[in-house]
Amino acid sequence: MTESPQGPMPPEPVELSLAGHGDVPSAVDVALQDPAYRAAVVDLLGAIAYGEFSAFERLADDAKLAPEMADKAELARMAATEFGHFERLSERLSELGADPYVAMAPFRTAFDDFHSRTAPADWLEGLVKAYVGDGLAADFYREIAAFLDASTRDLIIESLSDSGQSRFVVDRVRRAIETDHRVGGRLALWGRRLMGEALTQAQRVAAERDALSALLAGGVDRPAMDLAAIGRLFTRLTENHSQRMDALGLAA
Repeated sequence: MTESPQGPMPPEPVELSLAGHGDVPSAVDVALQDPAYRAAVVDLLGAIAYGEFSAFERLADDAKLAPEMADKAELARMAATEFGHFERLSERLSELGADPYVAMAPFRTAFDDFHSRTAPADWLEGLVKAYVGDGLAADFYREIAAFLDASTRDLIIESLSDSGQSRFVVDRVRRAIETDHRVGGRLALWGRRLMGEALTQAQRVAAERDALSALLAGGVDRPAMDLAAIGRLFTRLTENHSQRMDALGLAA
């Protein structure tokens, strides 16, 4: 879940066709004809799809902890949004000739371990995790999406949009802090822990998958990420995290 406005809807997938002597392959066609690039796209979409599915499961569970029926309903709506993103990503994987569940399988352990280590103790910790933890992961994947063809990039940005959920989280967390200022200190520590765990997970996912690492090397039609660019990436992730914590009324 992120603060970004809804991204543009992805265009219809381009069919690779040899019909017609005058046909000119689009940039999407050319990019996806590269087996290494195609494998990287499948890997990335598999990772994001499993992230969306696990977010759906987690939010559905968190709804049980909500104190009011209206809060339960809001979390259920957020969970439904995540599941809708999962379905669209799965459809795109199928369009690329990949089995969505096979594509997601390599990422289950990393995501499940992360969620096991960061299981919220209560309703408020669950809200902060949904806002801060998911926001950081979304930032990371949007950064990688900059190295992709426009069609795939648009799909990822749309799948990582928050559709207004952040306003609900900010309102509930700030209201809780106003009621009991001690809550702020506890949640600030929780937010910092989430930051560290999420960065570790992101680095682990990228390092363990050769196809994803190859994306950062760029291509003829795509930029590469050098050490300086990687440094700027982590600076942006940290700055965005600080802004989210500030929005919640928490010290980063």
